[in-house]
Amino acid sequence: MSTLNDPSGRPERPALLVSGLCKSFGAERAVDELSFSVQPGEILGLVGPNGAGKTTCLRSIVGVLPLQEGTVEICGHDLAGDEVSAKRALAWVPEDPQPFDTLTVEEHLEFTAHLFRCTDWREDAEHLLTRFSLQEKRKALGGELSRGMRQKLAFCCAWISRPQVVLMDEPLSGLDPRGIRSARDAISDLATEGAAVILSSHLLELIEALADRLLIIDHGRCVFLGTLSEARESLSQQSASSLEEIFMAATGEGAAEDGEEWG
Repeated sequence: MSTLNDPSGRPERPALLVSGLCKSFGAERAVDELSFSVQPGEILGLVGPNGAGKTTCLRSIVGVLPLQEGTVEICGHDLAGDEVSAKRALAWVPEDPQPFDTLTVEEHLEFTAHLFRCTDWREDAEHLLTRFSLQEKRKALGGELSRGMRQKLAFCCAWISRPQVVLMDEPLSGLDPRGIRSARDAISDLATEGAAVILSSHLLELIEALADRLLIIDHGRCVFLGTLSEARESLSQQSASSLEEIFMAATGEGAAEDGEEWG
């Protein structure tokens, strides 16, 4: 999917560069020295056991959690030193989106478009409402939406600014089969159009279908970073191993326990 070099043959600058990212809660380290990059047009699949630090990693990159150690650069803008420019290039789809209770669906899109200083956004908004089957819900308040409708609204709000970097945490949660198909196609289209995407999900078939590379983490540390083919070569005895088999080989018996606070 991705084009990692420009026509001159020089390596393209990463859209997202994470170096030495660490995050602790009290004495417990949830993310431990994570470093990776995502190129324009690339989908990076982020996987790991429950409690491995995936959500904490994503929330630190988008600025929901303050950075403790390490650096995050988004399209060349340092998140700590130039937060506004960095976040202007970024979109975030959390696992359980919580829209404003008293704004309608279309008002959410208008608010987001103005927040990101979008111009000529109304045609895009109409296209997104149609794509994610929200036309009939355009006047519905955020507090009236079902779980799946909230997820679809989060997609629309993320897409409206035409972001260069998109982070998604379990983006298919709550969607019906039709919504899942629309979301999968939309995620693939994002990368085709040049966005760098991090896709975190326990649905390994989704990761296997869409991701160009894998980042597998356990106990906050990277245990593998590379393509699925490279994972098969380094982590499995069989060239046709499924991602589930690779995941089990990478994380082993030491996976974090369910229910740990940092996610």
